[in-house]
Amino acid sequence: MLNLQVHTRNAPVRAFQIEHGCTIGKDASCDLVVKGMLIGKLQARIVREHSAYYIEDQGGIAATLVNGSPITRYGPLTEADQIEIGMTTIKIVRGVTVAQPLQPLQHSEPAPQVLHTAHDSQQPAAPATSWRENPAPSAQREPTVPASAPPLSGSPATLTRTGESSESSLTRPAAGAHPPGATSARTPAEAPLRMHTAHARNTAASELPVAPINSAIGIELRKQAHMKVIAALDLRRLNVARMEEDELRKTVGAALDDILNNDPAFRTEDIALDTLKKSVFDEIIGLGPLEELIADPTVSEIMVNCHNEIFVEQSGKLMRSPVIFTDDRAVIGAIERIVAPIGRRIDESSPMVDARLADGSRVNAVIPPLALKGPSITIRKFSKRKLVGEDLIKFGSMSPDMLEFLHTAVEQGANIIISGGTGSGKTTLLNVLSSYIPDDERIVTVEDAAELQLSQPNLVSLEARPANMEGKGAVHIRDLVKNCLRMRPDRIVIGECRGGEALDMLQAMNTGHDGSLTTAHANTPRDCIARLEVMTLMAGLDLPIQAIREQICSAVDIIVQQSRFSCGSRRVTHVTEVSGMESGVITLQDVFVFREEGFGEDGKIMGKFVPTAYIPDFYQELIRRRIPVNTDIFTQPE
Repeated sequence: MLNLQVHTRNAPVRAFQIEHGCTIGKDASCDLVVKGMLIGKLQARIVREHSAYYIEDQGGIAATLVNGSPITRYGPLTEADQIEIGMTTIKIVRGVTVAQPLQPLQHSEPAPQVLHTAHDSQQPAAPATSWRENPAPSAQREPTVPASAPPLSGSPATLTRTGESSESSLTRPAAGAHPPGATSARTPAEAPLRMHTAHARNTAASELPVAPINSAIGIELRKQAHMKVIAALDLRRLNVARMEEDELRKTVGAALDDILNNDPAFRTEDIALDTLKKSVFDEIIGLGPLEELIADPTVSEIMVNCHNEIFVEQSGKLMRSPVIFTDDRAVIGAIERIVAPIGRRIDESSPMVDARLADGSRVNAVIPPLALKGPSITIRKFSKRKLVGEDLIKFGSMSPDMLEFLHTAVEQGANIIISGGTGSGKTTLLNVLSSYIPDDERIVTVEDAAELQLSQPNLVSLEARPANMEGKGAVHIRDLVKNCLRMRPDRIVIGECRGGEALDMLQAMNTGHDGSLTTAHANTPRDCIARLEVMTLMAGLDLPIQAIREQICSAVDIIVQQSRFSCGSRRVTHVTEVSGMESGVITLQDVFVFREEGFGEDGKIMGKFVPTAYIPDFYQELIRRRIPVNTDIFTQPE
């Protein structure tokens, strides 16, 4: 049973209990009706899978937000989550077993309603009772109280899973605190879910075992060795700024060997000299403790929140790394070594920067006063091996039929937009699709920070430039898109459309540059169309919305929707054709969709890619031009 509290502006708080799931929207047929001009008739639905509850966005101009972030699918839902749809807030409330009645938080709160949907139509409806109306019998169902209520007295519950135990923030009454016959409002099937969620959150936030090199003594030794190397180089009057990379490595390595071998203060039982040397050498020459994380092929993203708090995404899961920097100065030093080779800067007048590593990995850095905890670095790593379409099939990101369709679409000059959320794999897919552009065509790429890895011979790569110290000299993506139209491109590839450059991209697609590719942030293909409309308006031209929609309809052929699920899996969930306009609204037609089938025992999303039996207009045009294409991919096998 899932307990919900629904807060709507200028309306009393409503309480609901759902068992198998419910629908949310402004249509009267929805289980939970939410009013608002931008709310969809069916805005969202809550589903139950494997004793857990998930919320799925079903469309609408307004986004479905969970904890302030727009979602496509989110879960499992816990009492820490808050859902926002328009002016309505839905809070998850946890049922608790108590020894005696509690005082309600709001005396005007109505009794909880039980939502019985089509899923439980076969079961008799249980009457919804309020504990305020029947407080006497102790064996009745205990009240549900909000998660913000004070914890009950008693010892913390010890949660054990696969041999591990951790102290949970969930508390339970001491043995014998409630009378015999009292039952918990939380069903037995939900208990393992809550325990697993609490355990996962505890693990992510708790301190990890500290290696000797990262202990207080180790950090102090690293600082002293670092300072002695700098002092030694100053005494020799060496200008390290003018040294080549190889010469600098040899000089620093020799100075570090001399200091560590001749100073007994650096010899300890716990820390080997080789380990200490590598740690100090990496902080002086390289990126400090990030070097080993960058070298780890299983790590796809590195997040430095502050000098002693580093998280990584490893095999699709977020976890805390045991490595740390010595202090904030070491983090700033690493940032400066990243941005200096590509002509960018970071200081108090320009405390944010986008950059890239030598291997193409994307870097974002923020320093104080903007970053309150200390200098912050986020690195999106690139695979050392360039991925191809067959890799995406092997990873389960798409089906062979979908890849064949997209391969043909790129080769034959369809204009494609890859849509998805942050970290959903848009740039990876753009790299794969770009590799299908024929070698005899001229390509111009435009990016904020160069990430694309194209191998065609006739290629020009352009990168935007930030302002200099005087605040001048900035070259924005929109300027580069306008300029690349004068460079005789056959194809234009924009790393990401974020603003007014969307208008220039649409104009390029409409003026003979067929086969152009770009990415955009959106949760669904329909949202992508709305985002394009908004970004086009950001160009500053007072264009009527009808004219913008006509531009989008004639320019964009295919939208590929990429999604990242809660388990870390990335899937192409929709391949959709922009098929035309009806009554001033752009019509979309799905060609392939990913049909979810729940989660497996390993926690990974399960489902299959299915065609919709619709043959897109783009393919029909190729057939009319007598270009051989395979239409069997649009029929579902028996």
